[in-house]
Amino acid sequence: AGHALVAALLEHADPLHKVTIIPRGMALGLTMQLPIDDKLSHDKNYLETRLSILMAGRIAEEIFLHQMTTGAGNDIERATEMAHKMVCEWGMSELGPLSFGKKDEQIFLGREIAQHRDYSEATAIRIDEQVRKLVEDAYNKAKQIIEQRSEALVRIAEALLEREVLDGAEVLDLINGKTLPKLASAPKPSTPSTDGGTVIAPHPSPTIPGMIGGESPQPA
Repeated sequence: AGHALVAALLEHADPLHKVTIIPRGMALGLTMQLPIDDKLSHDKNYLETRLSILMAGRIAEEIFLHQMTTGAGNDIERATEMAHKMVCEWGMSELGPLSFGKKDEQIFLGREIAQHRDYSEATAIRIDEQVRKLVEDAYNKAKQIIEQRSEALVRIAEALLEREVLDGAEVLDLINGKTLPKLASAPKPSTPSTDGGTVIAPHPSPTIPGMIGGESPQPA
């Protein structure tokens, strides 16, 4: 819910497409955004927005669960990697348009990629400071949104618990205080009537050696 809220409200974010709490692979849930058009490059505002969205899960844990879990581990890893590239590869920090850390790709030993540090220890400290600043600024921006719109986040979380999947329009409706239509309940199975007739039981399926009672053979 935290990712969805921040993604829906930040100006430079890709449009929110769908959010789900259904586990997918190693992920416990998924927030999907679809860009309006194909982008070959991204500006600093867009990348800072991505950092804030990645930080939103950890912030929601701290505010609403009052604890930190391993669930945000991958988000933190991705945010740190992105911030490091912004500083060392893309020149998007106070260090200026400089590239730090030359990568040499070797054609042997499984195509190892060795990164050699071509800068001083003092520069390494400044790089760490700039990476930390980018992540902390993004964290603070996301935290401000979640604290100011905490009621909307609760509505999104409750709707996800009920529906498991929300599209972008439904998330925006919840943020704006609207109520989503109730889910259609599944029709109750009809009870066969015996008035003037006979209930016919289905013929039992022939058993197959080695199969447990009630099982059906599965295709290969």
